[in-house]
Amino acid sequence: MPALDDFSEDGPSIQWPLPQRDPGFPPAGPALRLGVMASGSGSNFEALVRACREGRLHGEVALLVVNNPGCGAQDRAERLGVPCQLLDHRQHASREALDHALVAAFRQARADLVVMAGWMRIVTPTLIAAFPDRLVNIHPSLLPSFRGIDAVGQALAAGVALSGCTVHLVNEAVDAGRILVQAAVPVLPGDSRERLAARIQRQEHRILPLGVRLAARALGIEGQ
Repeated sequence: MPALDDFSEDGPSIQWPLPQRDPGFPPAGPALRLGVMASGSGSNFEALVRACREGRLHGEVALLVVNNPGCGAQDRAERLGVPCQLLDHRQHASREALDHALVAAFRQARADLVVMAGWMRIVTPTLIAAFPDRLVNIHPSLLPSFRGIDAVGQALAAGVALSGCTVHLVNEAVDAGRILVQAAVPVLPGDSRERLAARIQRQEHRILPLGVRLAARALGIEGQ
């Protein structure tokens, strides 16, 4: 399988599909409008914003929604000048009620695609049906292995030699939608959960913009 070898200080990695070359001319069509959902530090959210602003993704993050007040993602949105809305799950009677609020927020923002960039809540058919093939997730494992919570811990417990991350479309089964792009990260001797997670996260920042681009291209809504 063709591979992208990364010999940076972050360690070697393998990505598939390979990054696509810049076509060398301005993108045609309107920029993608992205909605992003985050619960924690928001580093993948920032990676998307930077990919848009640096021209690696023909789009803009139109709205960030967070569910934890004061989380790092909210702070990043303020620093980056991206509109941010708090939808605290504790203030909603059910998962469906929260997802109805998410749908309303992203429709108001006219989002073409919605990206779950560290959203630590299980979504319901309410959200999935509102954005068919337009709901993208990043997961810290080489799916279909190690679905669900603590994927990094699962990989270490299983003793695998390779872990990694996956960008995929979301369906009603947990972490089971169509795979868009993956990056494999070697598990090194003596790795802790924190060390391996940090290396995987660096690859997440690399492949998430590409996964969004591939999802948009499949729908015919991405101009590059």
